[in-house]
Amino acid sequence: MAEKSGADILVEALGDLGVEIVFGYPGGAVLPIYDALFQQTKIRHILVRHEQAATHAAEGYARSTGKPGVVLVTSGPGATNAVTGITDALMDSIPMVVITGQVPSTLIGTDAFQEADTVGITRHCTKHNYLVKDPAKLGATIHEAFHIATSGRPGPVVVDIPKDVQVATARYAKPGPIQHKTYRPQVKPDMAAIEAAVDMLAAAERPVLYTGGGIINAGPAASQMLRELARISGAPVTSTLMGLGALPASSPQWLGMLGMHGTYEANYAMNKADLVIAIGARFDDRVTGRLDAFSPNSRKVHIDIDRSSVNKTVRIDLPIIADAGHALEAMVKVWKARQHPKPDTAEWWRRIEGWRAADCLAFPEDGSDTIMPQRAVRALYAATKARAPIVSTEVGQHQMWAAQHFGFEAPNKWLTSGGLGTMGYGLPAAIGAQLGNPNALVIDIAGEASIQMNIQEMATAIQYRLPVKVFILNNEYMGMVRQWQELTYQSRYSESYSDSLPDFVKLAEAYGWKGIRIEKLGELDDGIAAMLDHDGPVMVDCRVAKLANCFPMIPSGAAHTDMILQANEVSGEMDDEAKALV
Repeated sequence: MAEKSGADILVEALGDLGVEIVFGYPGGAVLPIYDALFQQTKIRHILVRHEQAATHAAEGYARSTGKPGVVLVTSGPGATNAVTGITDALMDSIPMVVITGQVPSTLIGTDAFQEADTVGITRHCTKHNYLVKDPAKLGATIHEAFHIATSGRPGPVVVDIPKDVQVATARYAKPGPIQHKTYRPQVKPDMAAIEAAVDMLAAAERPVLYTGGGIINAGPAASQMLRELARISGAPVTSTLMGLGALPASSPQWLGMLGMHGTYEANYAMNKADLVIAIGARFDDRVTGRLDAFSPNSRKVHIDIDRSSVNKTVRIDLPIIADAGHALEAMVKVWKARQHPKPDTAEWWRRIEGWRAADCLAFPEDGSDTIMPQRAVRALYAATKARAPIVSTEVGQHQMWAAQHFGFEAPNKWLTSGGLGTMGYGLPAAIGAQLGNPNALVIDIAGEASIQMNIQEMATAIQYRLPVKVFILNNEYMGMVRQWQELTYQSRYSESYSDSLPDFVKLAEAYGWKGIRIEKLGELDDGIAAMLDHDGPVMVDCRVAKLANCFPMIPSGAAHTDMILQANEVSGEMDDEAKALV
């Protein structure tokens, strides 16, 4: 077996692992790898304009396809620029392998040009990381990195490769199945625990299935099993921000998203439940609100593949460590084998319908030609739902309005930064999703502030002829910051106004995109149609009401029963009709 350079070993290993696309940006410490990529045709490299964008594009690719995203960046600033996206992927459980160049081994620790302690910097924002010092171990390390990134709770893995290791030679043979010495996540559930959970669900009078991104990560079959469990049990289903699409938004059993900007019915059902079954969710603070008031009278079952997430913030009565798909499949089988009748939850559903009657997602419209942002999202959904688009977002009010008013009928259609809340995520994520789904309609719902964080990636879209659409809800404010300042800081709008905005239409044209401006309600439908009719990338500047707030809202640290609804946003108190529904 002939020896190969470390760079060639890396590229061959990526090919053996089925990698089709790498997002990256070259630099001195990775030039041998880029030369190896140049001399092959199996792997396509996508040149981004900033390393942070490479990681977000890899996240969008992974989230929309189920395949791991792959990133290649140089040492020093190349690696440090990627840290935000690496942390984002860790928080949201996105499978990603980030390959970073490093200065030659002999210079490590000498403050060499473009040197950074990549392993040290990324230790706490990765599932695992490596510094490869021997080219003979490089191939096996890459295979192990992919195994760790994609198994168990998915996440990012960094492989740091000094330049001298990239040019040194060694033998490479494709390794067999990876059996890590210590990392062996439990995939199959304990059947006694599954049986106990099924019996609890069959006996519950007020159950809630609380679902999260773990179901999306477990693959389409997991979403199908969730739908079947909901059907046979009759239980209502709610979801975290990351779990949207696992149950169709059109299902009568769908309560909407829960948490800080969740629906009235989802939050009150969670508060009044006697049984909560959490599946692939981690009881995030944006979901629970005040912990001592979170679903106080329920027994709680937690199904999660990450053992460290169980009992971390909320006391669990029955933990089940398993992949969400395997656990749901087992629950459906046990339910049917025991021939449980469908529980009588009529009274529970009567109460839920009462909460639904509050119409918590209603928003004010004054009859003028002003565009409410909620109306814009609903119009976009109405115009595109037949095409089942993939939707990414930036972070802020527009993100929450998209989650509330855009209906998702299937998994892997919703791409957003949930745990870290990273402005600048949406455009590169849309680019990654478009590359992974070339025939799909991909739309980034953006804010005028967030879109500028990685706006240089418009060049990436035009270079690779990617017909992504960017729909900006432009209210000339960092909207969520302004909303908090209004409600918490007596309307002292400190630095939240988006001053000196570019002309987004001219900016789009400068990059070779089509630019569209929508300023009046009467222009909304035609503007969206024009966006959809164009076969290339489009940026829409949709001017919306400047001071619109995102409701419902649970103030930070408050309980689910302390929701602020649109109708009582000034006082923060529930009206008599709302109280009667509790």
